[in-house]
Amino acid sequence: MVVWSKSDEIIAALDIGTNSFHLVVAKPVATGFEVVTNQKEVIRLGHGSGDMKQLGQDAMNRGIASLKRMREISEVHNAKLRAVATSAVREAENRNEFIKRARKEAGVEIEVISGIEEARLIHLGARHAIGLGDQQMLLCDIGGGSTEIVVATGDKILLSRSFKLGAVRLTDRFFGSDALHPSAVSGCQKFVRSMLATIEPAVKQLGFEIGVGSSGTVEAIAKLIAQQNHEAEPKSFNRYEFSTQDLTKILDLIADLPTIKQREKAFGLDSSRAEIILAGAIILEGIALSFGVTSFVYSEYALREGVLFDTLQRQDLLDHPDGVDPATHSVRQLADRCDDRPAHGMNVAKIANSLFENLHKRLNLDAACQRYLEAAALLANVGVVVSHSKHHLHSYYVIRNSELVGLSDREIEIIAQVARYHRKSVPKESHPEFALLSDADKHIVRSLAGLLRIAIGLDRTQDGRIKKVTTRAEDEQLLIFVKASAKFDYELNLYAANERRGLLADVIGTKVKIVAIE
Repeated sequence: MVVWSKSDEIIAALDIGTNSFHLVVAKPVATGFEVVTNQKEVIRLGHGSGDMKQLGQDAMNRGIASLKRMREISEVHNAKLRAVATSAVREAENRNEFIKRARKEAGVEIEVISGIEEARLIHLGARHAIGLGDQQMLLCDIGGGSTEIVVATGDKILLSRSFKLGAVRLTDRFFGSDALHPSAVSGCQKFVRSMLATIEPAVKQLGFEIGVGSSGTVEAIAKLIAQQNHEAEPKSFNRYEFSTQDLTKILDLIADLPTIKQREKAFGLDSSRAEIILAGAIILEGIALSFGVTSFVYSEYALREGVLFDTLQRQDLLDHPDGVDPATHSVRQLADRCDDRPAHGMNVAKIANSLFENLHKRLNLDAACQRYLEAAALLANVGVVVSHSKHHLHSYYVIRNSELVGLSDREIEIIAQVARYHRKSVPKESHPEFALLSDADKHIVRSLAGLLRIAIGLDRTQDGRIKKVTTRAEDEQLLIFVKASAKFDYELNLYAANERRGLLADVIGTKVKIVAIE
């Protein structure tokens, strides 16, 4: 069971970026944090400032006004604010003027971080959102003034570099005029590749298994790709995956629209994003081509979340060791917060895992599905926080609208639906959410829900008395054998499980019977 944080202190992280300021206010919990509120404002602190050698007075005025608002939001929640500034401030010759004004006029103490420290913090945030374990990744974060590249395994950073390649910086340099010069795109592409070439041999020698991208630029590109592929927009783009081929197609479409107004209209972008999206897409394509990235996974956590995790670690408020699977912890955290019988959920999860290990081949389910089943077992009853009546329906809503890190939108949807069908009605095409699933995901939901229903029946007494589950195909039926502790009677558990066997029988296409063994 998750132990709650040793502190009730609310913390806030502020990312003072070249293009925008991002604030997140959060409550520390044992597995990380829960977001209380957040705020984003497009400031363009480093825009039009001669390759960011100077911060313009208008830009500083906008920044100070934003800092005042960010501080006020933090104070509303009694949050201790930690503000970090990136390339626009660290490169400006007049940065001390801005830092002093921030302290005096806005009451905000700014911590200027190096490019390498920025990369470390971004990695700290992203690996919690993506949940890769020890899988080696290449991480890129495209900001307004700089791009950070990290190659890492788990919590170990193998390579870290910061480049003066930012969406705002390159827009000012290559796309500053209203009309797009015929050679501007190719010139920008060559420039990006030449900068990245300095670490190309090292990246290729280290290698990586997955490409990860964070920042507003990567998120905007992911959304454009989903739009162009006519995909339904997910509630969360975290762990959304897109190919380099799709990225190149989007880049070509953007480059064919020479004005900001045309991009706004064609893609539904706001003007600030439409202005810098071309440069951002060129940087991302350059990373893909330079290092051989065939696809990217988007991380919704980046610098500001990394600052939160770093702050928690400094204050010794994280009770789990570094590198523990964030998806598992976020699921257990939600269960502990919302389920009034968490021990029952743990019992059910053990039985469900045992059923999966016995039957996954017969059900044609891959290993990832076991994680979905375990999560659904732990979260099946979180809907009781709303009402016990129809709590399976409430569980779907609670899971779907909770911030479960380390899981993609598709994975959260599958988990939510398996939990939703742990009782009462089986999945039907007349149910809107189920009908929207692909055929493959419908099979996963039906199969896992069938296993979960039986597992819940086998813990009908809610005391974990069922200790072992095995299966055998016999006489055109599937037999599920269960064994309990000798001191317990388990007729009620067998009865409840047999009452819930119908969905699994339908999925397998044969009779299912749950019987006891000594």
